[in-house]
Amino acid sequence: MRIRVEEEEPVEVQMAPLIDCVFLLLIFFLVATTLKKIERELPLDLPESAAAIEARLEEDMLVIGVDREGAIHIGGERVTLSMLHDRLRQAAAVDPNQRIRIDADRATAFQHVIHVLDLCQFEGLTNVGLHTRK
Repeated sequence: MRIRVEEEEPVEVQMAPLIDCVFLLLIFFLVATTLKKIERELPLDLPESAAAIEARLEEDMLVIGVDREGAIHIGGERVTLSMLHDRLRQAAAVDPNQRIRIDADRATAFQHVIHVLDLCQFEGLTNVGLHTRK
């Protein structure tokens, strides 16, 4: 006995579920990425200054953070003094007028800030500023 098998429809890729998946992935990655700057994630209690002025963070500015214990951070990553020295040497080789901002916690020992300033001066970087709050 012969059984007649009905022909199935041709297999096609459905576009609507594919587009839905792509939009869900896009939304996920938009929500998952943070818009904060890495330098602002350091828990620093900046010193206050009555003469402080508002200055915007420029893209080419090198931000060096010094926390309470005197640990040095560049771009949110903890670095050693030799790594800082190498990074400053590279910055001075590229641009001797490189802008540098030092974010130091108010409770850190002053010697740690002076050490960073000395390294900047040793490499010929003179466009250095200290970040404070009003």
